Order: sequence, then structure tokens, then C-alpha cells
Amino acid sequence: MSRRQALARMGRLALLLQAPTLAWSANGGNIIAVRVWPAAVYTRVTLESDKALVARHFLVEGPDRLVIDIDGLELSPGLRELLGKIRPDDPYIAAVRVGQNQPRVVRIVLDLKQPVAPQIFTIAPVAAYKHRLVFDLYPQQERDPLLALIQEKEQAEDRAAQAVQDALGELIGRIDKAGPAPRPAAPTPLTKPEVAASAPELQTPAPAPAAAPPQINQARLDRLIVIALDPGHGGEDPGAIGPSGLKEKDVVLAVALKLRERLNSNPNIRVMMTRDGDYFVPLHERVRKARRVQADLFVSIHADAFFTPKARGASVFALSDGAASSSAARWIANKENAADLVGGVNVPVKDAAVLRTLLDMSTTAQIKDSLKLGNEVLAQIGRVGRLHKRQVEQAGFAVLKAPDVPSILVETAFISNPEEEDKLRDPAYQRKLVDALATGIARYFAKNPPLARHRSL
Repeated sequence: MSRRQALARMGRLALLLQAPTLAWSANGGNIIAVRVWPAAVYTRVTLESDKALVARHFLVEGPDRLVIDIDGLELSPGLRELLGKIRPDDPYIAAVRVGQNQPRVVRIVLDLKQPVAPQIFTIAPVAAYKHRLVFDLYPQQERDPLLALIQEKEQAEDRAAQAVQDALGELIGRIDKAGPAPRPAAPTPLTKPEVAASAPELQTPAPAPAAAPPQINQARLDRLIVIALDPGHGGEDPGAIGPSGLKEKDVVLAVALKLRERLNSNPNIRVMMTRDGDYFVPLHERVRKARRVQADLFVSIHADAFFTPKARGASVFALSDGAASSSAARWIANKENAADLVGGVNVPVKDAAVLRTLLDMSTTAQIKDSLKLGNEVLAQIGRVGRLHKRQVEQAGFAVLKAPDVPSILVETAFISNPEEEDKLRDPAYQRKLVDALATGIARYFAKNPPLARHRSL
């Protein structure tokens, strides 16, 4: 069979997906759900089924395509959902085609917008999920994140300088349009010189010097201050879910985006987000991102949940180099550390030892600085709402284990509490949280100036 005939055959088979009468093989698996999570960092495609799926894949060039063969499947309306879930703005996938390549073998062809480095793996059932087959499409060339932040800072400075020039130009234009100011009238001459000498207040005052234009503070730090913001969960991992259905991953992303805008208004600060959309980022990757930009601090934002709706209040956590500070802190750390299981992480066996070593490198100095940051943030959050604990707690949070970055995890409220869920949904309350977090961060830097960053770009 020629290549053209094979492609035509695949196209005809894809059209068969429109037929609702197609059924699964009696021994095959059933597709329960199809999900697509596009992002600039990577795009994830997930096929959830009631049985484990086995897949093989290969890349084709000219044009770029990813071909995936899945054993034990026959065409069904369930897979048809994939055709309609590819968004036009997806950075990696242009289109998708599905066909019955062989009996009980379904072929999925992803037409790509750019070359990718795919990771394809399976996830065993966990939480509310059944078996998952995951396609992660990463770019072949990863962008330098610190360089991107520096370029972003320079662009912001250029925009600010242009705004000043525009304002001065408008002011000069108004002055020119108004014309010269009228001269003051000459004073009435005095008949007796002695009167003039005894009444200096009647003399013509010396002309005042022209007012200097307002000085614009353009002082710049000799280095960029980088703050890593980490909205918890995302994508396949919704986090905690409130009584009315509010998802933790959504509300913490909204708070983090507002906080990024607030912090970035300082031209000497740039914020690196571990995620800026609805997609999953493994815990170790969040740590790696903060270290790659040599972050001055790391703030992970969450919304807590408990078995009963009565629990309420905000908490701040730092890493512990030993036992957790309380059983509740240990329980929360275990819950947050399980995010990788729900979200779906692909850590090859050969990298597991390296990962464990990295997460065990945290130093006493890092924990000490993290507690300082945590105390400043906790004090400010206490002015916004109730605190669950009035001191910074400590436990073995995996996401806080960057060995050279002061790191805290903020549980903004209990999303499982109906009243606090309503507050978390309220944009006005979110802004209050942002004000508290930003003020706490500023107070920390005022007492603990960041160290110089050495890097050649």
C-alpha cells in the first residue's frame, strides 16, 4: 500500500468516528474521558480508561507529526471527543486524526506546530481517576527562564521611560500652546525713600527661581529580585474542592496572578510563576524552576481542606529538618506531597535517586530564612482574616525543599468551610490577601536584603 493510500485510508477511518453505532471489542478497554491541557510550557493529552492501555509512538518530520499506536482499542464515540478538544491557540498541536490502524490498534496522529520532545506514560488508578495514558509534549529547546525575566524587566523599563517622555512632551505642548505668562505690573513708586526703607514688605520681591521639574526616581538595583510564586495543583490535579464546587487550583491561580501583577509593578522585581494557567506541574519541577531563575524566595499558595466544614483560618508553613511541628502540619504535608500521584508525574527510575538527593539538600540556613519570611507573611495575613495557627508551622513539604531559596507554603483559608469558600471566591477578598502577601514579602526584604546573584548570560 502506498503512503498516499495509507493516509486516505486513515482519513476514511477517522470519519467513521461520527457513527454512533461503533462499539468496543468485548476484551478491549473503554475510554472514560479525554482531556487536553495546553500551555506554553507543555501540552498534556490524557486518555482515561477502565483498563490499562499500552502505547507505542514515533516522530515523523516534514511536516512534524507524533504518531501513537494504542493496543486493545477499537474506534468509539469516546475518542471522537479528542478531535474537538484541540484549541487553535495550542502551542504544540495543530490538529489530530484518529483511525483504526490495525484490528484492536487505534492510531492517533498529532499534527505539530513545532518539534517536540514527547513523554508518554501511564498512571495507575488514584483518587477519582481510573487508568490514564498521558502524552506530554515538551519543546525540544527549553527557554532560559532567568534570561526571559531579565528581558521582561528591560522591556518594562523601556515602557516606563517612554511613558515619562510622552508625559513631558504633552506638558511642554500645553505650555507652548498657552503662550508666555504675563509680566507683573510695576509697583507704585514711593515718594519718600525712608518709607521704602522702613517697609520692606512693600518692595518688589525678587523673582523666584523656576520650579524644578519633579524628579523621577530611576534608581536601579544592581541586580534583579526574582520571586517564585507557586499556585498549587493544576490540570489533572484539582486540589481541594469546596462545598459549592470551587476548586483549589482555580482560586490559588487567581490569587497568584493578582500577586504577580502587584509585585511586578516594582521595576526591580520580576515574578516567575511555576504555572500561569490550568496545567499540572510536578513538585520537583516547581523546585527546579525556582532554582533555575535563582529565586530570592519561593511562595506556594494553597487553600486548605479538612474532614469537617468547621475548620477555618489561614496558616503558613516552612520546611522542617526533622519531625513536623504538629500532627496537623504533618497531615497537611502528606496531603500536599500526594499531588504528584493525582496530577500524574513521570519520573524515570534513573532520575529517582538524583531527585531524592536534591530534596534532601536543604540547609539549616534556608529553613531559618524561611521562618523569617513566614513570620512576616503570617503577621500580615492575620490582619485580613482569622488565623488557624498563630505561629509558622513546619513539616516535610516536598515543594519547599529548594536548598538555597527561602520557601513558605501559605494555606490562605479552608476551602472546605462554606464561609471561607465564599471569601476565596470574592475578588475583593482576593485583593486583600494579595495586599497582605505583598506587604509581608516587602517587610522581609527590608530586613533581609537579597544576596548578589552571580551569573553570566
